[in-house]
This record gives sequence, C-alpha cells and structure tokens, in this order.
Amino acid sequence: MSPLTYHMVDDGPDAVGYFSHAVEADGWLFFAGQIASGETGEPLPDGIEAQARKTLDNVVSVLKGVGCGVENVASVRIFLTNLEADWPTVNRIYQEYFPETHKPARTTVGVTALALGGLIEIDVVARRSDQNSG
Repeated sequence: MSPLTYHMVDDGPDAVGYFSHAVEADGWLFFAGQIASGETGEPLPDGIEAQARKTLDNVVSVLKGVGCGVENVASVRIFLTNLEADWPTVNRIYQEYFPETHKPARTTVGVTALALGGLIEIDVVARRSDQNSG
C-alpha cells in the first residue's frame, strides 16, 4: 500500500476550513465536500440553482486539479438543507454534469445546516483510470 497523498489544488476553490481538497490512497481519491464558495469572503450565490451549479463547478475544478474528470467518479454524496423542495432542481442540474453514459452511485441526504449557510454540499470518491481493476 502506498502512503497517502494530500492534494490542494492551486486553481481550486478556497478552502473554508482546515482540510485538503482530496486525499489519495492507491489510486482512489476521496474529495472534501464542496459548497458554492469562491474567493475567501465572497458571498455564496442566491438560490439553489446558482449554488448547485457553483458547487458542481467546484467539484469539477478539484477533479481536474488532480488529473481526473467526472468519468473517474465512482460515488457522489449530496447534502441539501431543503431536500424536498430542492431535490428536483439539483437532480436536473446534476444530469448536466454527469451524462447518461456515466452515472456514479449517489446518495442525497437532507441536513439541518451547512458551512457558510450553504444550501448544498457535494463530495465525491473517484479512482484514477490508469489503475488495474481487481
């Protein structure tokens, strides 16, 4: 087993806490949850549609920063502060980022609160495509 590698993506979103963007173990990448944050101190966009798009853009940015894309994603977790009202919108936008040809396993959970008052947070687990299948 190789040692863990801690990734901070230079062009990725600013971290809103004390964490790495991703941690890699034997070709598997475990990504920190992303919210709709931008530059430190910049307010989150208004509404679930804008926050969902910005959050997914941040996920893609961090994936690219470690040499991966959505095709490497095995699992997605989505956290919503208003699950019943926002799930249809998030599901529609999500499909724009993860096409029919690549649908990772997914869990969507309702939560009471998220960092910085966010409406949505997304984390993913990915695997480098050059890894041998077992």
